[in-house]
Amino acid sequence: MTETMAPLRKTALNAVHRAAKSKMVDFGGWDMPVDCCGLIAEHMAVRTAVGVFDVSHMGDIQLRGPGSLAAVQHLCMNDASKLAVGQAHYSAMLYPNGTFVDDVVVHKLSDNDYLIVINAGTREKDVEWVRRTIGHMPGVHVNDFSDYYTQLAIQGPRAAETLQKLTSTDLSTIKNYWFTWGQVCGLYNVMIARTGYTGEDGFEIYIPSDEPTSARVWGEVLEAGAEFGILACGLGARNTLRLEAGMALYGHEISDTINVFEAGLGRYAKLDKQEFVGRKALLEVQAAGGPGRKLVGLEMIERGIGRDGYAVFSVEGKRLGDITSGSPSPFLKKNIAMAYVPVDYAALDAEVAVEIRGQMVKAKVVPLPFYKRAKKSA
Repeated sequence: MTETMAPLRKTALNAVHRAAKSKMVDFGGWDMPVDCCGLIAEHMAVRTAVGVFDVSHMGDIQLRGPGSLAAVQHLCMNDASKLAVGQAHYSAMLYPNGTFVDDVVVHKLSDNDYLIVINAGTREKDVEWVRRTIGHMPGVHVNDFSDYYTQLAIQGPRAAETLQKLTSTDLSTIKNYWFTWGQVCGLYNVMIARTGYTGEDGFEIYIPSDEPTSARVWGEVLEAGAEFGILACGLGARNTLRLEAGMALYGHEISDTINVFEAGLGRYAKLDKQEFVGRKALLEVQAAGGPGRKLVGLEMIERGIGRDGYAVFSVEGKRLGDITSGSPSPFLKKNIAMAYVPVDYAALDAEVAVEIRGQMVKAKVVPLPFYKRAKKSA
């Protein structure tokens, strides 16, 4: 008797992706486009102009009530008391041992209302963790609104010009990691956030998740960006873009076996605020002198591509760790990767070797991120 596989979940834009003959893959149980127009073309469109992504598979947990701030503070490592209404920040939910449940973006909707955006492949686990961790706290209601929204990410140096055609909201007034509510494509009360996962300027909009509305807005975004060469983009370009920008991906750079300091994300863990899940363990790591391994950037010196899972060695042949993410960089025209290595081998320009199909190929440690967009001149 064969076991029946669970059907892949679909976003409201699934039919649009298939009609456009996008290459579809299973991504954390979701039927998602890995590329729409070709990975390199999509990547370069975002770096040089504008691209649009369907990120409706992301999850959305809302905490509402007079106890919501206390709940966020206990649940997440960053300090949400510093957020103003309309501001967001990067954070993470941790296990008691200081490793990752998930990395998240926390949005302050009001003094008694917070929206936590979580990853797609961890949605069910995250919702269960939130309910178990803070569901007993007074004055807070936990709601999973993940399926209420279609989330579109419009990213790139021409993203603001593209989206501005579709809204009367002055996008220039929205700072990075801030958001507002406005009319977009004739829809009222759309959340417009200046956030993203590409290393570029851009916006994420949250619209109703019914198929006709989602397809209409998707089409209008593509039409608005046509003069700038906008491309529909898939998971492949999203991955290479975030890799160039040195951004962590759950299951790769962060997981339930990796702690915050190892991942180089200690700046987001506010250890001086009230107690939060994982704080005690992080203080113990800190008191012991820090982590024994570190996430580093690698650039291949010799010909070869370091892929996810490939082993990393010292030049003397000692096994150091594994590549967490690796790929050719479409924009930088180099072969790059991120990997965990012992701190003794993490110095910049240190040489290591990556095992590629049985051969040792030299690489060197380089700063993260690999790519950082230029700041606009005043």
